[in-house]
Amino acid sequence: MCVGLSAKVVGIKDGMALVDAMGAKREVSAELLDELEPGDYVMVHAGVAIAKINGDDDAEADDVIGLL
Repeated sequence: MCVGLSAKVVGIKDGMALVDAMGAKREVSAELLDELEPGDYVMVHAGVAIAKINGDDDAEADDVIGLL
């Protein structure tokens, strides 16, 4: 099973996004997503932002992670 982590984009530079996932900040590749901006939410897997999600998706993902 693969698990993605939802995170909020804090900044973007040179194809990399600084994301905040429940207070933990890290850099991930943003190469797969077009028009990504600070404030957007993304699903991160293996150090890559793989999908743009909305705030409702983020809250739902946090609830699921809390069950694990």
